[in-house]
Parts: sequence; C-alpha cells; structure tokens
Amino acid sequence: MIAKKTEFEQLHKYVEESSGNEKNICEITAIKNGSVVYEDYWHGYRRGDTLNVMSVTKSVMALLTGIAIDKGFIKSVDQKVLEFFPDYWVKRGEKTIYDVTLRHLLTMTAPYKYKSEPWTKVCTSDDWTKAALDILGGRNGISGEFKYSTLGIQILSGVIANASVMKLIDFANTCLFEPLGIPRHTNKKDSTKEEQFDFLMCKEPKGNVWYADQQNVNTAGWGLALSANDLAVIGLMCLQKGIYNGRRIVTEEWIDAFSTPYIDLDDRFGNMSYGFLWWIINANKRIYAAIGDGGNIIYVNEAKGVCVGIAGTFKPRIFDRVQFIQKKIEPLL
Repeated sequence: MIAKKTEFEQLHKYVEESSGNEKNICEITAIKNGSVVYEDYWHGYRRGDTLNVMSVTKSVMALLTGIAIDKGFIKSVDQKVLEFFPDYWVKRGEKTIYDVTLRHLLTMTAPYKYKSEPWTKVCTSDDWTKAALDILGGRNGISGEFKYSTLGIQILSGVIANASVMKLIDFANTCLFEPLGIPRHTNKKDSTKEEQFDFLMCKEPKGNVWYADQQNVNTAGWGLALSANDLAVIGLMCLQKGIYNGRRIVTEEWIDAFSTPYIDLDDRFGNMSYGFLWWIINANKRIYAAIGDGGNIIYVNEAKGVCVGIAGTFKPRIFDRVQFIQKKIEPLL
C-alpha cells in the first residue's frame, strides 16, 4: 500500500530538519513494482542534478565487468589480471602478481603492497592504472583476506578498456548508461590534488561526468556522478534480473553472481557479506546494495520489488543508510 501524501511530506521534513546522518541527503528516488513511487530533493537540488556517488562507482564497475564478459571481451572472472596488460613490466622478484585474478579484485581479496592506500602517489600520476598495478601483489602472497581497496580497483578500468579496445566511458555510455536512459557522460580530468579535493568537497551538482586520469581511463573506485534517479534505474535493472524496458542489459547469471555472498564480514562492515563489488545485506531475502561514502546508495530488495537510490554530498562516516531506508522509506511503499 502506497503511503499518503502527508507521510511523504513528513519524511521530507525529517530529512530537511536532520542535524545528523541524513543532513547531507540531496535526492531520493524509490521504485516499487517498476514505477517511481517517491521522488524528493533537498539543498536546492532538482531532477537530473548529479553528485559524486563515491564507491557506488565500484558496483557500476561490477556491472560493466559482467557486460564485458557477456560480450566475450573477458573470458571469466578467473582470468589472470596480467593477461590484460601484456606490456606491463613486473618488478624483479615479484611473484604474487602473476596469480592475481579478476575474482580477487571483485571480491576485495587481492593483495597489495601497502599498509594505507597511497592516494597522492596514484592520483597525481599520469597513468592511474599502471600506478595501481605497481601496488598489486607483495611478499605475503594471496591470503584470501578481505582488504577493501579503492585504488586497487582502478585496475578494473584498465582491464575493461584493454579488453574491449574502447575507452571505458564509451563502453559505459554505449552498453549501460544510454540503454537505461542515463545521459551520456564525459570525462573530467583534473590533475592536481587540490582540484580532486574540490571535486570531492564541492556541494554543487557535478554534471554528467566521470573522473578520469590523463590517459582518459576512468576512476573505478569513486568519481562517477549520477542522480538518485540514475541510481534507482540501475537498481530497477538489477531487480528485473538484467532487463530494462524489455532490453537485456546484462545476463541474469551475472546479477546472481555479483549478488552472491562470497565473504562474510564483521561489525566493522555492518555484519554484511560481500559479493562482486556489491554489499549483501540479506542473502536469503535477496537484499543487496551498492554503497558509497556519504551514504550514496543503490538499494535492491527483490522480495518486496523495491529499489531505492539516494545521492548526497560528501560526509564521512555514514554507515546507516540501509537502516534509514528500511525504517523510514520501505514502510511507506
């Protein structure tokens, strides 16, 4: 049963008056049974305005990986990473990198040679993918340990670009965005640390852009700008097992694959599980999400036929957006 108008107005007021975790929300779009049932905006944002959806970018990369597999550009998730970079020179004595597969990247079990991610080194280099390859591997071997990495996932951008012989943004526009009715995106290239910080912190709409390095290879772990409507539409495609407006975007097998729990995590990660760059909230009920910093999210609940997109400005340490959806939005749908 759809909530009365007054209940949605109360939700709007709740977000508007929030001084805590909901304070940074700019857009919400909720879909049930294929139709938009709630759409709302705050902080001067309007329909079509986009925000940096942060690590939701990773989950979009998972979808693009599945499409590349469907099209035969990638054989399987068990292909070795270095197969896609035949010209990459491996440092002397390095052995682990030869055995790292796409599956390791997708499940965040790839090993890296750092204690904390070297942001400045990678993001001010001319070739972020090569810089990410340089930190892959290490003496400890492949342990299977979950190690959440934003910089390491950059390697996936190079994989898809090299495998498809297309710029990643062209591949995304042609194979995902345009079929979903999402506006074509263009590359945004800022080379300095200050420019990148401004893109992260600025509270103005971003436009239809995706961050890219000087090689026109897009960021895989952050930097994609989408609206809440865009997020909800991606969720709807997932909810419909890879189909949108009667068109097959990605196989049902890939939807099932990325939303399968491969690793169970502890309370540091909300006791969720991890699939292929998607968070699994409840495997039995088929609830999963793409989650980014600032509470940006694509939430999919297959049992209820619900998907929700929320976009907001940067605000660190927001971990309860799933709870917000389940307590404040789903009961109204």
